Amino acid sequence: MSWAKRSVIALLTAAAAASVSACQPEDDSGEAAPSCVYVVTYAGRTYRDVAHVQFGLGTRLGAATQPPCDDTGDRNKGEDPSTTTAYAVDGVSPDVAIVAGDAPGDVRFVAVHSGSGLPPEVKKLIADSW
Repeated sequence: MSWAKRSVIALLTAAAAASVSACQPEDDSGEAAPSCVYVVTYAGRTYRDVAHVQFGLGTRLGAATQPPCDDTGDRNKGEDPSTTTAYAVDGVSPDVAIVAGDAPGDVRFVAVHSGSGLPPEVKKLIADSW
């Protein structure tokens, strides 16, 4: 992988980390509004949102579950998780990444994260997107 591609991946990773840790906007009550990372579970695996990835939408897999946002100090306690549809990503195993959303035109690319970061297949998709 070239130096330029490694730099782009490092920059995207840093930008994603900064956006997750940014200050939360206030809602109409003056309190911090929820600002959660998009997370879904499917087939016993947890996937998180990954931005700036070009992908091919594959076949419909089934239902994925989105847990309620839990960044407001128990204000959302007792909320039920919601469900959405999981789709395969062309050329990538669902063990690594899926696409989640209620309609094929309104979906998010999500991937399994480990302690070492994104899986190599996802890093390749990000690099190929630039």
